[in-house]
Amino acid sequence: MGNNNQDKDKKFRLAEGTAISNKDAKQNKNRQAIWIKKWHLQYEKDLRILQIELMKMQQSMQTSGKRVLAIFEGRDAAGKGGTIKRIIAHLNPRRYNVVALAKPNETEFSQWYFQRYTAHLPTAGVFTIFDRSWYNRAMVEPVMGFCSDEQNKRFLKDVPMLEELLVKDGITLFKFYFSVSKNVQKERFDARKTDPLKQYKLSPVDNLAQKYWNEYAIRKFQMLSETNRTMAPWTIIRSDNKKLARINCIKHILSNMDYEDKLPVEELIPDPEIVVSGIDELHHMELNLMSPNKLHG
Repeated sequence: MGNNNQDKDKKFRLAEGTAISNKDAKQNKNRQAIWIKKWHLQYEKDLRILQIELMKMQQSMQTSGKRVLAIFEGRDAAGKGGTIKRIIAHLNPRRYNVVALAKPNETEFSQWYFQRYTAHLPTAGVFTIFDRSWYNRAMVEPVMGFCSDEQNKRFLKDVPMLEELLVKDGITLFKFYFSVSKNVQKERFDARKTDPLKQYKLSPVDNLAQKYWNEYAIRKFQMLSETNRTMAPWTIIRSDNKKLARINCIKHILSNMDYEDKLPVEELIPDPEIVVSGIDELHHMELNLMSPNKLHG
């Protein structure tokens, strides 16, 4: 038996979905009462509904042969991975791909920059997610000195043409940028140091993300200015609240897809405080570039 006082001091994290599935359970001597916030119950309920919708969407894609590519970008600890995890949680693994490429090897360094990414583009009926993408060359690589200024400039000119070709060929393209504030990012970095379940996320570049905060902001502005196009627009996800970010990102995807037995449109409208267009984000940045503390991240 463990020490009761020690157990009281510990924080226990319920597996997602546990609260909603047990909220009407009857009291008995083999059950332990745990208090949770009402909004968390609502989150689990909403997430379940949206995950069922994602399953409907995937089934419809399999029938129609629709191809979908979703790009997830953003600062470190912005919540990209957690959102991807909830999107694919109940999907048929044969009909989706999550692509998270490692550092290019010697052969890939000698290839056309986009080559290792285009090899993973979706085929008929497949939903492909890039957990970071070719946009590494727009932010991470130039800030960290992993590419030259010329390579960065050439990329920003070339990528809109590539994405236009993809869309014209019938691929549905989503481009998400997860925007987290500087203070919240630091809190999440600190949590990684103490939570044994998050140790794998620790990275030597974590501290550099805070150090180079303003440099990343400038690169983000350049990226949006050059690559936010009508055929391939950016969608900004405010992610200081991870749960709201997940719910609203999924709503954005579903609201822009046609599939059978879809929920009424009004039930899939994202919160405009969470989901922001690339144009609106550019306007916000134009007003605040000289005051970096006012930028959302």
